[in-house]
Amino acid sequence: MKTHTAVLDVQERPKHPLQWLMLSLQHVFAMFGATVLVPLLTGLNTSVALVASGVGTLIFLAVTRFKVPTYLGSSFAYIVPIIAVSERWGVEDALVGGMVAGLVYGLVSLIITYTGVDWLMKLLPPVVIGPVIMVIGLSLAPTAVNMAMNDADGNYSSTLFFVALTTLAVTLLAMTYFKGMWSTVPILFGILTGYLVAVAVGIVDFTSLKQASFFQIPNFTVPFLDYSPTLNWAALALIVPVTLVTLTEHIGEQKVTSRIIGRETLLDPGMHRTVLGDGLAKTIASMLGGPPVTTYGENNGVMAITRVYSVFVLGGAAVLAISFGFLGYVEGFIKTIPTPVMGGISILLFGVIASNGLRTLVESKVDLADKRNLTITAVILVIGIGGAALKVGDFSLEGMALATVLGVILNLVLPKTPVVEEQLEQETVQSNRAANDF
Repeated sequence: MKTHTAVLDVQERPKHPLQWLMLSLQHVFAMFGATVLVPLLTGLNTSVALVASGVGTLIFLAVTRFKVPTYLGSSFAYIVPIIAVSERWGVEDALVGGMVAGLVYGLVSLIITYTGVDWLMKLLPPVVIGPVIMVIGLSLAPTAVNMAMNDADGNYSSTLFFVALTTLAVTLLAMTYFKGMWSTVPILFGILTGYLVAVAVGIVDFTSLKQASFFQIPNFTVPFLDYSPTLNWAALALIVPVTLVTLTEHIGEQKVTSRIIGRETLLDPGMHRTVLGDGLAKTIASMLGGPPVTTYGENNGVMAITRVYSVFVLGGAAVLAISFGFLGYVEGFIKTIPTPVMGGISILLFGVIASNGLRTLVESKVDLADKRNLTITAVILVIGIGGAALKVGDFSLEGMALATVLGVILNLVLPKTPVVEEQLEQETVQSNRAANDF
């Protein structure tokens, strides 16, 4: 399966501390831009998000018996529901939702242990997951554009838009033309360039950096210490259904990891362990006051380029991320990044999310000429992007959550033609044969 000999295999340790540090720093750079963007968009603390990503990664590595080199960073899938819940009921309910989402992973892990994964893939086929992923990206589009071209009062500014477009352009150029290790950090290059342009046009406020201290305790928001958690069912209905999407992404990421390292992680240590590790990481991250975490494709890219698959290197990156969370100057610098810089990055990232949903449909050969597939896709897109809501008393299921649930239901109840049925069964068997045998 592996096409190149590993420079450092999964359980090999770097020989020299400096080499270890540099290899781990590469992974920190790869995850940094996306990991801090999520708290910036949702109003959560960036330092806590860094600590949460590091702690979550260490938990994942331990649960998977240090056999799966994976880094976990802030999940983009939860941005929309976190914003919606925080604005309506408060950030605490959003954090509780993240904890429960992680517990759902634990339940799924338990079921997989005894039944395998066929049921999950039949519940969440590409015709459901593809459009839902598109909804995640497209529903965030107005947020990205507003960040890019409007000031804090919502007024259009050509200066801000220029900064955003410059940031976007540099990121695109880096993605297109950079080679090797540099190709894994285009977001970082875009942010740094946009930042310098923002300084040049005079829109950077350095107050937070001047007031920062060298060492700080991140502003953790811990249940039972900082607030009394409650089960707000309406809030949970907005956040928890997103786990249906992230579970599918988890499977995809593990398949990519398996191809890179040359061994099947869904067999050893097993999908039940990778799902459990991901779920525990989500729960702990939310308990600290950070966004739910997820496995990062960016770091898979680093491994593919460097051929360094060592869990010690990934663990070192996790420790560095935790350390950065306690450095006041890191948070102070992040707070000085102007909104249009992040807006320019967001235009690309949210568009990529939507494009990945389309890619899911294309690569899975979903035939939209088939009325059943067309119906499911159409309903998910309009319900999700349109922000439709189903309200019963104080309970509300809306937007992406409602679109996901309706997609699952339509997939279960709409009849399949015999040809489509046979094709779906063959694709399920072929793509998940390795994941069914523990």
